[in-house]
Order: sequence, then structure tokens, then C-alpha cells
Amino acid sequence: MNERRAIGFGLAAVLLWSTVATAFKITLEQLTPLQMLTAASIVSAIALITICAIQGKLRLIVPTFISNPLYYILLGLINPLAYYLILFKAYDLLPAAQAQAINYSWAITLTLMAALFLGQSIRKQDWIACTFSYIGVLVIATEGNLLGLKFESPLGVGLALLSTLLWASYWILNTKNTSDPIVSVLLGFLVAIPIALGLCFYEGLQWSHISMKGWLAVSYVGLFEMGVTFVLWLTALKLTQNTSRISNLIFASPFISLILLATIIGEYIHPSTLVGLVLIVIGLAIQQIKFGKRRKVTTCQKVK
Repeated sequence: MNERRAIGFGLAAVLLWSTVATAFKITLEQLTPLQMLTAASIVSAIALITICAIQGKLRLIVPTFISNPLYYILLGLINPLAYYLILFKAYDLLPAAQAQAINYSWAITLTLMAALFLGQSIRKQDWIACTFSYIGVLVIATEGNLLGLKFESPLGVGLALLSTLLWASYWILNTKNTSDPIVSVLLGFLVAIPIALGLCFYEGLQWSHISMKGWLAVSYVGLFEMGVTFVLWLTALKLTQNTSRISNLIFASPFISLILLATIIGEYIHPSTLVGLVLIVIGLAIQQIKFGKRRKVTTCQKVK
């Protein structure tokens, strides 16, 4: 029974995460990346506070922060502040299909960083996975013109790759965190929100022009990219007796996302994006088959 519930929660998380690339693009029509980060973070914080209240975890928030304030400040600066600001800017500069596919290579970045900072070994299968995935990134970034190495938006590609580095760094720092994961994520938002609001004030950003569609879109991002869906994913991992089975659900997410981008906002999906994404997923599959049970660092990761 628990296994069926775990699969249900996992599928719900994957389906919701599959919609966020479309929501990003809709939101960016009216909000800047900084405004998007700020508004979505506030929505996420409200959602997570509500979940903590329901689960009786509100009493843990202050003691958890006081136990290691510098650590939680650092986590908050990385995620959500720097990570989502850079990710949203990448989506602003690139077609959503490209940004999403490149960002999806973060798990390969995590493998390399785990070897560098946690002393985990890189085996032959890891290098094969890295090769497939980063060739896929090049195919996407150059729209198939590998020899020409001409990028439509070098800055957008660079930011999308930087987002993978930040996300991997966040999970590396989380490997020794024994606190409640929902409370830890909430603390990140509570750290980031005042800074984001301060940056909005400094930049003199205006909010009056945002329509109801824009507010609904950014609220959707806050709930289902940065908030509630994380709880669904954690619940699935907690209920399952087979973590790799749940983790394998993530491979459907980017392809569902491409379908939604094409049908909902009419974005043209370049054939090279699909080819590159297949290469990235092949690389991730190679890595998952070999290391799905071994690498504890990946147990709480989310998809994009």
C-alpha cells in the first residue's frame, strides 16, 4: 500500500515539475527575474509555513536556525536567492526548452562535485555519463552546429550551466544536514526574501503593471516549483522501499515539459533540443543504473 502511495506522490511531483518551464515563460512576460524570485519565494514560504503548521513543526524553525545560523544563511544565499535568480535569467534569455534541458544536466555536475568535495570516486560509468550529457548540452546550445560552436545566447547558456553548479553545491552542503528537510528549505526562503525585497527596492522595480495572469503564474511557480512539490517528492522517498524506482520517474519530466511548452505557449522545439535532451537523459540513465542506491547525496534531489 505504501509503495503505491509513494509512486502516486512521485508521479504527482514529476507532473507538477513538468509544468514549471511553461509557467516560467508566462511569468517572465510581465515580471523581471528578480521580481519573479521575490514573489515566488514569498508564496513558497507561506506554503511551507502552512505545511509546517499542519505537521506540528513550527516550533522547530527558530531552534534549527539558531543551531547553525551561518550555515542556513549560506544555504539561503545559494538556494533560492542565487540559484533561482540565475535560472530565471537563463529562461529569460533562452527558449524555455533549451534552458530546461541544459539545467537538467545538474545531476552530472553533482557527480563531479561529489568527487571533488566529498571524496566519492568517479568510475568509468560516471565518465561515460558525463560525456553523453555534456555532448547533449553542446548539441542544445549550438542548435546542432557542434563544429561551428556558435551560441545564440552565450550568456543564457552560461547562466543555465551555472545554475547546475549552484544546485549541485546546495545538495553537497546538505549532505550532512540532519535537520528536518522541510524546515531547512523554509529557512532558505526566510533568509532570501528580505534580501530579494531589498534588491527590488534598490533597483526601483515597479509592480503596478502586473496583471492577474502574471500574479497567478508567479504564484503557481512559488507553489509548484519551489514549495509544495518538494514536500510531495520527499513524501514519496520516505514511503518507498525502492528509491531508485521513484527516482526513475524523473526521466519523463523533461519530455512532458517539451510537450507542454509546444502546446500551451506555442514554443518551437528545435530538433537539436530533443536530440540533446535524449543524450542528457541517456547519460543520467547510465549514472542511475550504476549508482542509484550508492550515492546518498541524491536521495532528496528534485527534477527540473
